[in-house]
Amino acid sequence: MKLLDVVALTENLPDFNLYKGQVGTIIEVYEPDVFEVEFVDLQGKTYALETLSVNQLMQLHYQPLPQTA
Repeated sequence: MKLLDVVALTENLPDFNLYKGQVGTIIEVYEPDVFEVEFVDLQGKTYALETLSVNQLMQLHYQPLPQTA
């Protein structure tokens, strides 16, 4: 995962009022597996900004992925 990738949560984080499936954007990469993720509503207002690890996220793809041999 890299800067500006669109991701979804893979687990519930009720302490932050975030739940599995919510979609955010990586806005900072702190380490290869640690990211700052911004969650924005349909009006463009940020409702959460959290530091999350790669195991809490799933990268979303909007086009076919390259075939692997």
